[in-house]
Amino acid sequence: MDDAEPQAQSDLFPQSDVSLVRHAPLADRMRPQDFADFLGQEEMLGESQPLRRAIEGDRLPSLILWGPPGSGKTTLAGLIAKKTQATFVPFSAVLNGIPELRGLLKTAQQRQNVSGQRTLLFVDEIHRFNKAQQDAFLPSVERGDITLIGATTQNPSFEVIAPLLSRSMVVVLQPLNDEALGRILDRALTDSARGLGSSRVSLTPSARHRLIEYGNGDARSMLSALEFVVGECTGEKTPTTIDRPQVEQALKEKTLRYDRDGEEHYNLISAYIKSMRDSDPDGALYWLARMLEGGEDPKFIARRMIIFASEDISNADPQALLMASAVFRAVEVVGLPEAQINLAQGTTYLATAPKSNASYAALLAAKKDA
Repeated sequence: MDDAEPQAQSDLFPQSDVSLVRHAPLADRMRPQDFADFLGQEEMLGESQPLRRAIEGDRLPSLILWGPPGSGKTTLAGLIAKKTQATFVPFSAVLNGIPELRGLLKTAQQRQNVSGQRTLLFVDEIHRFNKAQQDAFLPSVERGDITLIGATTQNPSFEVIAPLLSRSMVVVLQPLNDEALGRILDRALTDSARGLGSSRVSLTPSARHRLIEYGNGDARSMLSALEFVVGECTGEKTPTTIDRPQVEQALKEKTLRYDRDGEEHYNLISAYIKSMRDSDPDGALYWLARMLEGGEDPKFIARRMIIFASEDISNADPQALLMASAVFRAVEVVGLPEAQINLAQGTTYLATAPKSNASYAALLAAKKDA
């Protein structure tokens, strides 16, 4: 296979391309182009924050960007690309494999040796590489040939090898709050160049609230829903005001398929956890079945069971942690489809166990005093 590296670019989202602006999905068109427009992560990226200063000073360490879909990982990488003097190379763990990666790393080493030029390598969905494949990054990171920026929706403690983690700063991006989602929504409705401003569409307050609620912390999901709703509800007559019933009807018609790395992934695991927390074994089994039918990684579910056992049951039933850990081990040893039985057993045990978050609450209190 050809060892040519993926084409480097200084801007992941070039807005000069008229066709891109016209035909790209609304969520892509509305990506922030500077930090002033990057909403919802001010605690980490405010003007006085160390990470913001490191980006603007072009002195970044290797980073692992960890956050749910729509929280801004890829957008942040695009902003970093604009600020750095290094050669910025985007690389997808989904679209590329180890042969392409080796060619890229070889080119980065040659670039460093010949011209002293650094390479900033952005690896989207780095968790898609298994741990043996991730080893390929280590020599280049250790030599300083590349500064690695890995993006993942998965907990890097489980999905990124320890040697890479120890050489990287883990940046946690939070789900966006309703205020940030509202500002993003309003901007999309009024921006004529990149958004829907030329459509002369407005939302009633209740319709606006429903779309923010639908986003559930995910700007991309909310903007995708907005684009769909506007397409369904507008015709030749303008201007148009969309109300909540129209939004509800449009969202019912929007087919939602389960995506292990998309918004439904987080919606379903959240519903699963809430059912166990409410001591509802039937509901928990329903959401478990939904996830398994959708292709969810059973080890992801088992890990969440372990966390739940300590966070929500704790010493009210110390056996819960042993049960959850045993389920995880069974999933590793048995595998699907039989491991579904182990998951169901663990789910019903945790759902019916007595609940206490005293240990977790005490830890939070102790951390405040530390």
